Amino acid sequence: MPRSGAEARRRLQQAALELYQERGFDQTTTAEIAARAGVNERTFFRHFPDKREVLFDGEADLRAALMEAVAEAPDGLQPLETLLCAFRKAGRILEENRPFTEPRLAVIAVTPALRERDLAKAASLTEAVAEALQRRGVADRLAGLAAQTGWAAFHHAAQAWIDDPSQTLDAHLLRAFDDLRALSAPPLQTQAQPERGDRPAHDHRRS
Repeated sequence: MPRSGAEARRRLQQAALELYQERGFDQTTTAEIAARAGVNERTFFRHFPDKREVLFDGEADLRAALMEAVAEAPDGLQPLETLLCAFRKAGRILEENRPFTEPRLAVIAVTPALRERDLAKAASLTEAVAEALQRRGVADRLAGLAAQTGWAAFHHAAQAWIDDPSQTLDAHLLRAFDDLRALSAPPLQTQAQPERGDRPAHDHRRS
């Protein structure tokens, strides 16, 4: 039996993840998760309200890390640059816990009920990030747009990191934000083409 609440919580999370991988989310019960973790079902519900939430336990820590990082970002940065600083710091939480993060994302990707919860959590985190930007003086409209765009880039980078672990999450995140800048960059100026009827200087016709 786990000797502490924190240990029980960790074992419940690991047990749930293992069972979701082995049997699928829909086929797994809270009683089975508790049994795998070596606790009773009442202990499960002391820690988690349902079997979906067991995979989203880190949301509060991620929210706190993001809001703190936005607040502490250097002055004078544009909103997306502020978010890049924040997401780079928050990304360390995922990198330090990769053995859990990677299979967790894989299970969510193939489970509609978990994808729905993931979207709801993402919306909540995006609102928190937008609020943190507003506290830095960013206009409400721009803060919301930046938060949504930045979160999309962070999610894109996290998936790229899972698909290509040869590079760090930080490297994937930097690339994602570089891609954002490239998408919004003005087009390269091209040399003006002569209008129809114009003659090149070397075009000499017989008289």
